[in-house]
Amino acid sequence: MDPSALGVRLASGVVAPLVRKLFVQEGPGAGLVDAPVRISALVSFKGERRTLTDKDLRKLAAELVRRAVRSAGPGERPVPADEETAVADALATTLAGLGTLAMDDVQAVALGSTALAERLTAAVPQAAHGLSRDAALLHETLVGTACLHIVHFFSQRSTFVARTLIQQSRSLDALITRVDEFAERHPAPPTGDVTFERTYLSHLAHKHGRLTIYGIDLHNSPDRWPLDAAYMSLEATGPSRAEGPFDDLPSRAAVPADQALAGRPRVLLRGVAGSGKSTLVQWLAVSCAKPPGETDLPHLYGRIPFVLPLRTLTRAGAALPTPDGFLTAVGCPVAGAQPDGWAHRVLAAGRALLLIDGLDEIPERERRATRSWLRDLLDAFPGNLWLVTTRPSAVRDDWLTPDGFDELTLSPMSRTEVAAFIARWHRAAAPDPDAPDLLVTYEQSLLTAVRTKPDLGRLATNPLMCGLICALHRDRRGYLPHGRKELYDAALAMLLSRRDRERDMRGPDGVELADEPQIQLLQRLAYWLIRNGRTELDRDRAERLIADALPAVPVAAAQGDAPTVFRHLLHRSGLLREPAPDTVDFVHRTFQDYLGAKAAVEQADFGLLVQHADDSQWEDVIRMAVAHARPHERAELLRGLLSKNELRADLPHPHRTTGPGSPRWPSPRHPEGHVPRAGNPALLTDRAAHPPLDR
Repeated sequence: MDPSALGVRLASGVVAPLVRKLFVQEGPGAGLVDAPVRISALVSFKGERRTLTDKDLRKLAAELVRRAVRSAGPGERPVPADEETAVADALATTLAGLGTLAMDDVQAVALGSTALAERLTAAVPQAAHGLSRDAALLHETLVGTACLHIVHFFSQRSTFVARTLIQQSRSLDALITRVDEFAERHPAPPTGDVTFERTYLSHLAHKHGRLTIYGIDLHNSPDRWPLDAAYMSLEATGPSRAEGPFDDLPSRAAVPADQALAGRPRVLLRGVAGSGKSTLVQWLAVSCAKPPGETDLPHLYGRIPFVLPLRTLTRAGAALPTPDGFLTAVGCPVAGAQPDGWAHRVLAAGRALLLIDGLDEIPERERRATRSWLRDLLDAFPGNLWLVTTRPSAVRDDWLTPDGFDELTLSPMSRTEVAAFIARWHRAAAPDPDAPDLLVTYEQSLLTAVRTKPDLGRLATNPLMCGLICALHRDRRGYLPHGRKELYDAALAMLLSRRDRERDMRGPDGVELADEPQIQLLQRLAYWLIRNGRTELDRDRAERLIADALPAVPVAAAQGDAPTVFRHLLHRSGLLREPAPDTVDFVHRTFQDYLGAKAAVEQADFGLLVQHADDSQWEDVIRMAVAHARPHERAELLRGLLSKNELRADLPHPHRTTGPGSPRWPSPRHPEGHVPRAGNPALLTDRAAHPPLDR
């Protein structure tokens, strides 16, 4: 256990004198021994040379506990005052176990302090029984600290040990020095900081500790589920690195996505729509608030997470914030309670976890300024953990590599992961009270279908699609639509109307709309967002857009004014949400792109679609437009995209004057930095018949 994780900052000047009392004092010439010495013969609390009584040993342990608590600071107490005695007793019992270890001083130094602490704890397993979780953590920390100094003491007391294990001795000297430097450079934070951090972490645990599973909010099911029960870690892989013209598919080591920051302080994570990027951000933020024994991510314990969705930070053209403005910029309700300079102190101490989500959700023209903002933060506060998420084609390969970022990409779900997701989804969904065994039947039926039907298996590649498939399979009593477009159409129908119909609810605002008029109105909002490069809009603008659209939707206009109809769409459609007061977005970017593409096709904006073929924010919109279009419209759109691709191929590329050694040489995957795959003629012609709407 790293002592700093508990706020314990014991310098060697405090610990070393106490540890030396555990061992007999050697006379002159003791360093000239030419053989190892058993530890049991060195301890001062047993044998003929005993100088330390049991009472003295307990006093020594109590002093170590007292110093540790005091070093942590008044607001950062690792255990309550009434538990200090219990920790001291446990520590004394563990240290007394030194007299029973069957090893010598050379073996102890060779083991190292961590392994020695494990051996010592195992020798007296009953010592920590009955301690609370916090008390056990403090006991573990102090045993580790004591063993570090014990091993260092052994390496110094005998020239034989130092000569035999010279490298270990030097390493111990360096480690002791680093511990002292840490204690000096990281004094206990002010009490106000510690108090606020507890409040802030508690808020994050509640805010991000629940997860929306799309489609699960149907009959007898709550809207959100505990993240601990619903989260499933997926895998991420590093970029392929071709060694030659015929070696373009080298093997790539996969790592659990939530372990990406273990050993990688800076990560750019790519993932397609619905692949779980934002859910991963939630999981990492919540994990920071958990003690090491309750999480698989102990390296995040003691970190202070800042969840920074870029679309929120840039809302209404706002300037990107400095650290003291992070919480205010994301609308954190406890922002007003943060002590002056708190965020700066956290980052300066290297304790922050910065989770910068959705690089693809801001307009392309703003990404350069975002990178400059990020670089300024990196230069000012280098010693923190950083995660930036984006869709695959939003920025070119190696976009942040010069800044020390490793690039990882979320992998499609494997068959095993799909099966696990389906099982978890059905465990989370409440059973039908009229047929409690039906959900089990649906689960087994869907598992069989995904395994035996290739078309369905190709759709179930990420959490969003798997969630929709599970919901539709249950909603349609075991039957599923064929193809991705039909799947989205069915999902919209499920969210728009069946949700209220199955709950036997009528519109509480007096508005009752069928699917089609709701879709017509929602398309207006989606298409405005796409054309303006946004994923959020303010409520006033949304109501104005609805007001402009109402004359073309008389069945909606007859039921109320624009604010009334908009309020119905926000609260009853299942497709809109209000992430902040007076701010509106779609529950998932995929639905925005799907509805916006439908609007573009209905308005015959094929020229506009072609014009934005190089814009990563339009990539999925164009794919979905191909699916929405009728045959002659699809042909027109494809001809325009192919013509643009051929024209681009004939033009000199501005970057090609530099050569392959230049950092601006085009990426092999995205020749112009982020050219969407819709610009590839071979892929386009294949998609004319089977357009993949979501990778």
